[in-house]
Amino acid sequence: MWLPCGCTSKTIVTSYARRVFKSYFRVFGRWKCNVAALMPEAVGFEGVKDCSSLQEFSVSNSASFWAAAARHRLSWIKPFHTVQDCDLSLGRIKWFEGGQLNVSVNCLDRHVHTCPERVALIWERDEPGSEIKVTYRQLLEMTCRLGNLLRRHGVKKGDCVTIYMPPCPLAVASMLACARIGAVHNVVFAGFSAEALAERIRDAQSSTVITVNQGVRAGKVTELKRTVDAAVKDCPSVQQVLVAMRTENPVTMTAKDMDMEEEMLKEDVVCEPEAMDSEDVLFLLYTSGSTGKPKGVVHTQAGYLLYAALTHRYVFSYQDGDVFGCVADIGWITGHSYSVYGPLANGGTTVLFESTPIYPDPGRYWEMVQRLKINQFYGAPTAIRLLLKYGDQWVQKYDRSTLKTLGSVGEPINTEAWEWYHRVVGDGRCPVVDTWWQTETGGICITPRPSDPDAEIVPGMAMRPFFGIKPVLMDTEGKVVTSNPASGALCLAQPWPGMARTIHNNHQRFIETYCQPHPGYFFTGDGAYRSKEGYYQITGRLDDVINVSGHRIGTAEIEDVVNQCSAVAESAVIGYSHDIKGQGVYAFVVLKKDADDQEADLSQQLNNMVSKKIAKYACPDFIQFVQRLPKTRSGKIMRRVLRKLVERDLDGLGDLSTLDDPAAVQEIIQGHRELCGKQQPS
Repeated sequence: MWLPCGCTSKTIVTSYARRVFKSYFRVFGRWKCNVAALMPEAVGFEGVKDCSSLQEFSVSNSASFWAAAARHRLSWIKPFHTVQDCDLSLGRIKWFEGGQLNVSVNCLDRHVHTCPERVALIWERDEPGSEIKVTYRQLLEMTCRLGNLLRRHGVKKGDCVTIYMPPCPLAVASMLACARIGAVHNVVFAGFSAEALAERIRDAQSSTVITVNQGVRAGKVTELKRTVDAAVKDCPSVQQVLVAMRTENPVTMTAKDMDMEEEMLKEDVVCEPEAMDSEDVLFLLYTSGSTGKPKGVVHTQAGYLLYAALTHRYVFSYQDGDVFGCVADIGWITGHSYSVYGPLANGGTTVLFESTPIYPDPGRYWEMVQRLKINQFYGAPTAIRLLLKYGDQWVQKYDRSTLKTLGSVGEPINTEAWEWYHRVVGDGRCPVVDTWWQTETGGICITPRPSDPDAEIVPGMAMRPFFGIKPVLMDTEGKVVTSNPASGALCLAQPWPGMARTIHNNHQRFIETYCQPHPGYFFTGDGAYRSKEGYYQITGRLDDVINVSGHRIGTAEIEDVVNQCSAVAESAVIGYSHDIKGQGVYAFVVLKKDADDQEADLSQQLNNMVSKKIAKYACPDFIQFVQRLPKTRSGKIMRRVLRKLVERDLDGLGDLSTLDDPAAVQEIIQGHRELCGKQQPS
């Protein structure tokens, strides 16, 4: 769905295979063949001489590989006695049992002991040139004060704290303070509406919320505290709200509110870390599913941290002293793993990006690269496609010679954007790593690097599994596809430490979603194509989840909001290919017989409802009012048909004999043409 309008999935794979596998790109990374230099803990593994053999070893000798990595990379309070106890068919996933550690100690204390004045965070604030640098010593002090504050106000081990903040040092300190005292954090993207925030607070049963008075993005102020106030009214579990001041503008405080920074100054700079079992919960992160209710994905302590640290170091060839620039918001898993936990576990310097790629102009990213001397840049295809349209001059205006690796995340990157990213942004010398992973995987699973020095990188492909990852393709009958080239449902054949453990308060849903579709395998929900060389290309979601600018949103969530409108009888929402956003939202709406037929006003009303109840990015780009939806005789909406109609792939409609009223299709085709003639997607 990220490819040009009018392309079918079959056309995509066929033309892609013909074009790409005559690839003229061969990009060399800065990897050393010497395994001791790449991964010291791998020394002594029998038969391991290079990246390829190390990957094979990590899959065939999973316990030995991960045990060595865990002992070498993490600081333990108590050593583990069992490396893994996993059964994917049962949804049982346990790693490093018996072990105890503290995540904040691994991210802060051990680096403060060796390099206290090393910069941990660079807060790239909305206005260019106003960055703030925070050392490991300062971040530890901030974290300890906040940890003590939370403890003083009754937050205990296992309690959940919801964090509704933009990327900033206090947001990171809030995450680490929770980890330090054994609380569970639930970071909610600061673009979500009050109702979406309230739903997540209620499901997590948070007693404490941390926020800021206002957010600042692209020169505009957003009233985050006001959003929290509205949300908390519907959340009886919330006892207190800690408010930091991002701007100097005063904010109305309620009886539950406290000035977080003022209260932190009263606390000691030493906070005793809680000894946490490896499988204690570290955080919840809510993600969209194919049903309307968001699911709270659960990640635990040791396995998640180890996997985030390893993938950060090896996928991006991160070296001590580098500046890592992940521009994802901390409200998403990318921000968790590659703005916070991965870099800090490695003692790195990580950038927290508050602004947008085109504020104050389309050179913002590259001016930041020059000013902060960024070495690894990790961004989204949505932004790359957007910046490509502004031309090369905004990139070439700035010195990007510090860049070593370019990364892509959130959705597959199309070949045109990949080539521009590599040729213009990276001057043709930086490897572009297109990374595939999910909230549920905890970290990167398929990516071109690490690999051996002469290994090619094919434009727009995630390509190779990371250490310990064993991908397989399943056919429609649930059998493993062994031939190449091939397409199928992407599954992972064995567990890895960074994977999610369950869905909060609903382990049965976890089993049904990820373990039951293909027993014994982890079902990702994505389709993939595997080339004759064995490289993987992600072909899109297999369920009704849309990926809008890297934000996953369930179609059922949007339909649920649209159907709440008193004028709407029913609706069907699908994703369609969008040049900038990857996928856009297209809604088909059937009105009640007595509804006002002012479609423009109704469209605005529906978009306002979606913006208020979910977020602005979930608003439909197109709303097509129809007399009826294509349904089977049993009443099931044929979304497959709707997708083909929007893609204008009329030849791909297939068998329509099961439709209750085939005439509905022709009506929708005509209406789609008329709508597209009047309106362009945003």
